[in-house]
Amino acid sequence: MRRILWLTEHHPPSRGGMAHSSDRITRGLRAAGDPVDVVQFTREGPGPQLSTGLGGSTLICPLGADPEHGLATAWLEVERLSARAEPAYTHLVAFGGTWAIVAAPICAAWLDVPLLTLLRGVDFDQGVFSLRRRAALFDALRASAAVATVAGRTAEQARALLPGTRVEYIANSIDTADWTLVASDRARARAWRAAHVPVGRRVLGLIGQLKPKKGVLDLLRALVDSPAREEFHILLVGDLDPAIEEWLNEDPGLTWSRLEFLDRFELAWVYAACDLIALPSLHDGLPNVALEAAALGRPLLASDAGGLRDLDRAGAIAYAFPAGDWDACARALTAAADADPAELARLGEQARAVVATEFTPDRETAQYRRLLAETAR
Repeated sequence: MRRILWLTEHHPPSRGGMAHSSDRITRGLRAAGDPVDVVQFTREGPGPQLSTGLGGSTLICPLGADPEHGLATAWLEVERLSARAEPAYTHLVAFGGTWAIVAAPICAAWLDVPLLTLLRGVDFDQGVFSLRRRAALFDALRASAAVATVAGRTAEQARALLPGTRVEYIANSIDTADWTLVASDRARARAWRAAHVPVGRRVLGLIGQLKPKKGVLDLLRALVDSPAREEFHILLVGDLDPAIEEWLNEDPGLTWSRLEFLDRFELAWVYAACDLIALPSLHDGLPNVALEAAALGRPLLASDAGGLRDLDRAGAIAYAFPAGDWDACARALTAAADADPAELARLGEQARAVVATEFTPDRETAQYRRLLAETAR
């Protein structure tokens, strides 16, 4: 039996896609028989706090205003956790972020176990260009028995930078059984559209952490300059960058609505209210939004950034364009505006079928378990 120590900054009760992915992967490993003890670094809060559940424990370690002191103190808790672990730890996993990457190679060396580093997207895409974070990132990658990424392109880039490091691509997944539309979702979606969307317009949804790297403002500018301008109503859901909100408030001629951040299982009716979901990322991992929308049969209009390229190759992206090519984005928007409802429905069903068969939790868990088995001492 293996036992895994899992270092991360992103795990429930934290919100967001990375926290959901950390929860999904650790639950899959535990269910398959590999206990996982999660050590979650947080910014603030009382602590440390240890809770034990089926298949492993969770230790929350606040780092406070002095993260270096916080990590040194957290090591004492990790050492005590290791002394109680039965069986003993066989692996240490660093799940993205900044401080988990900093701490992981040190803790793995002191515990004398192989290190696996799981890169999610921004931790690599921006980390390699960061004067502050690059050294710690490269230290972790070089110390790793293996590295796993959620995008094929990221795996290629990591291999090019560190030829001696084993790097594998393991995609995010989704359990499509969790993503179905019930009558109340459809009714709420119809009511929202009737109250907010001009008659005859399609709803283009942008959902999640709407930051500059997501290309949201660039897509909106491309839409303003395209023939599709009069065909769409924009629905923005999540944490909106102030620059985007300021630009929209200058009245560029788009009709739009905004909803605050919603937890993932509150989103079903939102997806139902949309005709398409847009992911115009400049760089990314494999966004959970793309998988969720596809699982609900919403066609995707997306760049080829990160793992979105892998989704496109698998046939899940309806309207794809090269990341950062806003002329191509405008053409994709026009093509989506011109498509008839039957074509959109067909493309949405195609996306659903792809993620239901090729991006499954069972496949994801099996790939991580293989990687653990092949790097065990």
